[in-house]
Amino acid sequence: MKINDLIAAPSELTDSATGKSAIVLMTRIRLARNLSSRPFPGWAKEPQRREVLGACLQAVSALPQMKRGLAVAIEDLTELEKQILVERHLISRELCQVKGGAGLVVSRDQTIAVMINEEDHLRIQVLRAGFQFKKVWNTINGLDSDLEDHLDYAFSPQLGYLTACPTNLGTAIRASSMMHLPALVISGQMEKVVRAVNQLGMAVRGLFGEGSDASGSIFQISNQTTLGESEEDIIKHLTGVLNTIIEQELNARGKLLEGEPNKLFDKVGRAYGILQNGHLLNSSEAMNLLSLIRLGIDLGIFPDSERAVVDRLFIECQPGHIQHGSQRSAEAGQRDVLRGSILRMEFAKVAKPDFTHAVK
Repeated sequence: MKINDLIAAPSELTDSATGKSAIVLMTRIRLARNLSSRPFPGWAKEPQRREVLGACLQAVSALPQMKRGLAVAIEDLTELEKQILVERHLISRELCQVKGGAGLVVSRDQTIAVMINEEDHLRIQVLRAGFQFKKVWNTINGLDSDLEDHLDYAFSPQLGYLTACPTNLGTAIRASSMMHLPALVISGQMEKVVRAVNQLGMAVRGLFGEGSDASGSIFQISNQTTLGESEEDIIKHLTGVLNTIIEQELNARGKLLEGEPNKLFDKVGRAYGILQNGHLLNSSEAMNLLSLIRLGIDLGIFPDSERAVVDRLFIECQPGHIQHGSQRSAEAGQRDVLRGSILRMEFAKVAKPDFTHAVK
């Protein structure tokens, strides 16, 4: 499979009709693994990284789940191709910066991605649309066991899996959910939620992870503790926190509908009008407008069938996807014009909002 084939193929986040939920957009689990008796990527010389890359590419590509997927060295990708992979949550921005001896293997349906020689030798990731921790954990646990049969992992009986960063020691698991929390943002409660979540040992980040903005009221919430608890306990703890956040978001929506329905309807109606008629939209504005439409879908103002359209546009309105779709180099201002045109075409097909059906 070539990179252009992967970009053109259906994706779990852009085309999945299953697993869609009102608040949790995506569930993801990532495992960090390293090979024994090999220097961590940050300390390794390029020939050593290339040796690890060859061994890991062979082992990962041989997995049945990766059949007909993409296996590629990062240096063989263009800057635009790397940006698109970041926007699809398949690679990190850090992997894009590695100059030599780094690689990627992605399954054909883009639910599994394995980064090679980022911070660790292996970063194994499984993602699914919606709230599906059990399914994601079963998948990644099986993948990890299969790889361990062919690769000698660095493991300590006292410390667990050895990782480049001490904060990942132990299980080396990062479980996260991407959550859509517009009512908490509109009502000014999100800062309080972030503080509470941090006190519970969880991290809250933006759409593209650490250091990114929470465009479209989308937040990634993940565990921070990896040592001293089993993977199952970590996921159980995180699931409990996420369910509490879902409850808080639903309560915030109820209060907005009860106390300030016209304010809420005005925001949704204006978003619909701009998306139907706007000619210059940057990615942040587009995300915030799409967020309001998705909230309108959750409240019954728009048909539920539009949920998959909005979730796809969350990805496709990003700069890399806009530029790739235009098949030419485009500066920021040109991308804003292209984005406006794409969204106008998409929303010409979306039914008018019906505020009489809003969920009370």
